[in-house]
Amino acid sequence: MTTTRLKTRSNSAFRLIYHLVLVTKFRNESLTNEMVDRLNEIFRETLHKWDCELVEFNGESDHIHILFETIPSIELSRLVNNLKTVSSRLMRKEYEQHLKQFYCSPKPMFWASSYALITVGAGATLDKLLKYVKNQEKPD
Repeated sequence: MTTTRLKTRSNSAFRLIYHLVLVTKFRNESLTNEMVDRLNEIFRETLHKWDCELVEFNGESDHIHILFETIPSIELSRLVNNLKTVSSRLMRKEYEQHLKQFYCSPKPMFWASSYALITVGAGATLDKLLKYVKNQEKPD
């Protein structure tokens, strides 16, 4: 991923990158290395279906980080909800026995209801952008 590449549509150029953090329900340390690898695949495939691109992915036993690039027409709350729903359904199905250790309900939960979604600068810090905008020359 280069920092200067812009994506384009018919009448726009953009670079929209987000950092999504998802935490397991009750912050249980239920993720294994194999599960994190599988989540990487799930998120890559799901984002592709939404015309988005997975930039980077990693996780620990109780949370994951996803850097992804999207287009302006995407409704972020719907995308995040879909990412959580699809990944939760597949993980509960594929790792049912493992997850029973951590979640006692008949249909084990997976993600906490909350999430963090943070915008990411494309090669410029917020301070640089603030200075650039502030120092624009005023028209005569």
